[in-house]
Amino acid sequence: MNKDSKVTWEEYKQATYGYYLANPEEFEDASDQFNFKRMLPRDERRFKTADLDGDTSLTREEFTAFLHPEEFEHMKDIVILETLDDIDKNGDGYVDEDEYIADMFAHEDGGPEPDWVKTEREQFADFRDINKDGKMDKEEVRHWILPQDYDHALAEARHLVYESDVNKDQLLSKEEILENWNMFVGSQATNYGEDLIRNHVEL
Repeated sequence: MNKDSKVTWEEYKQATYGYYLANPEEFEDASDQFNFKRMLPRDERRFKTADLDGDTSLTREEFTAFLHPEEFEHMKDIVILETLDDIDKNGDGYVDEDEYIADMFAHEDGGPEPDWVKTEREQFADFRDINKDGKMDKEEVRHWILPQDYDHALAEARHLVYESDVNKDQLLSKEEILENWNMFVGSQATNYGEDLIRNHVEL
């Protein structure tokens, strides 16, 4: 990195994929090669979308949008595209019911589906497939993964409290936070742990 407070695509590519690009023979496993070849153009597409001024480098704000696209309005189409890339296995541009289920449940033993999977199938039919054509298009995928009334910060905060509040008093003690420190330092809700080192009367 050249310490200019910006990240160019070449800098990011070298930092993330440099070893693979320089030593492709070490990645002979077909699945590894597939993942790298798939992720590189995907990251480049996301990088270009985050680069609002088109100067082929990202400021701190633009790089934050690159890392957390679901938080930025101009990045939400990328979130939709990447979701389709991941789930749309037959490449028809839609997510059908089986693809939707396969994203969360691998039916390997051939036995009956668990009840929660049956519930998810009902969710798909009743709520995900809004126009009732048996599949989700881009707008229906958007409605599913980026609902308008969904507050990411609030949801993350509630998740942290639920997972860490051992005595279930709806409050987090210093001990409870320290017991689950790894969750907090990986959370956007605490600014990746920085908020925990500031003085808080509550703690």
